[in-house]
Amino acid sequence: MSIPLKYVISDIGAGWIGILGSDRGLLRISLPQPSLQEAQHRLSDSANGASWSPHLFQNLVERLRTYFSGQEVAFSDELDLSGATPFQRLVWEKAKLIPYGETRSYAWIAEQLNQPAAGRAVGQALGRNPLPVIIPCHRVITADGKLGGYSEGPDVKRYLLQLEASSRNG
Repeated sequence: MSIPLKYVISDIGAGWIGILGSDRGLLRISLPQPSLQEAQHRLSDSANGASWSPHLFQNLVERLRTYFSGQEVAFSDELDLSGATPFQRLVWEKAKLIPYGETRSYAWIAEQLNQPAAGRAVGQALGRNPLPVIIPCHRVITADGKLGGYSEGPDVKRYLLQLEASSRNG
């Protein structure tokens, strides 16, 4: 028996976002997209058969709107990470510890896991993060201060880091 899925797509001012969840918690979100169709596409086939549930996600939509307007927001939502490997869950848990407006290195996360040689594996796990911003993988950079990879591309990573930095400095 499959778990019922619920979703919403909403314009938050910075673009259209998609949110997918189950009774266990959040499964996937899309970063702001230029159109409703693109946000829906970013949820991928995971949203097929899901029911439209705008009221369920109303609070999260508002917090994402606030975040993308440049204000610090807490994301303590329940997450459904049942599709992730145990290593991915551990990496994502460590990424959630990075404070708003700050960065840490891939090596830092590897060290937190007592696996100092696992920097590349950390990067691969972060690249599979289905909940960007909620799990702030954009806050992870290389040891020499370069951006490193990001599933949405370096411009989006730079934008998110600048958004948080300007909020802390302003």
